[in-house]
Amino acid sequence: MDVIPAIDLLGGQCVRLYQGDYQQSEVFSADPVAVAQRWEAAGATRLHLVDLDGAKAGAVVNREAIAAIVKAIHIPVEVGGGLRDRHSIQALFDLGVQWGIVGTIAVEQPDLVADLCATFPGRIIVGIDARNGQVATRGWLETSTVAAKDLAQRMDHIGAAAIIYTDIHRDGAMQGPNLEALLELAQTVKIPVIASGGVSSLTDVLSLLTLESDGVTGMIVGRAIYTGDLDLQEAVRAVGPGRWQDVPPTGGGFSTFA
Repeated sequence: MDVIPAIDLLGGQCVRLYQGDYQQSEVFSADPVAVAQRWEAAGATRLHLVDLDGAKAGAVVNREAIAAIVKAIHIPVEVGGGLRDRHSIQALFDLGVQWGIVGTIAVEQPDLVADLCATFPGRIIVGIDARNGQVATRGWLETSTVAAKDLAQRMDHIGAAAIIYTDIHRDGAMQGPNLEALLELAQTVKIPVIASGGVSSLTDVLSLLTLESDGVTGMIVGRAIYTGDLDLQEAVRAVGPGRWQDVPPTGGGFSTFA
């Protein structure tokens, strides 16, 4: 299973939000490149980037920071936030990003996502961010009437590479992941599910590891590795080397990765 450190970019800085609230942000570093290098040195085999400005704007905003991070590390990078058209995704891939994460368009333009999955096979991940079981969109600022499970099944059918499932109420709250919701979602699809939100201790890491046989193949860790409540190196050792250490390069500054 992969333990995937997250870097959330807001105004070019590395921040963390509480439950997706832009008014409750905490700056952890003004140098996201140094943070990325730190997580790589700790043993991460994959890096998760979120362009928070982009999620609100509906277009990539922190392009320079993303490019600098990809160039500086040797592990693969996945990026989400504001990816709502083919041009934005292609531009990131041209920088050397390995995976593009789409969210809002999965709800609003599922046919476009199907086309993207066909155009970029194995490289489109769908982020499903749920609030009380319903999918939130546009940087978590809006909540749709679409059920998370229903969207997951549809994205599975159209060829998404994986699903990142976030329980918004757990995000940044340091309360542990929602194991029940994750298990229920993973059992409804055939593609890998990556857990996000609430992982705050080694106990949480090990609890998620028990879901690996059900299709939960990775976990994104955020606030806890910045506060020191979770040691990334220890977490990586606990779950093994990860699934993506042999991903071939697509350009940019890495030779292997996610």
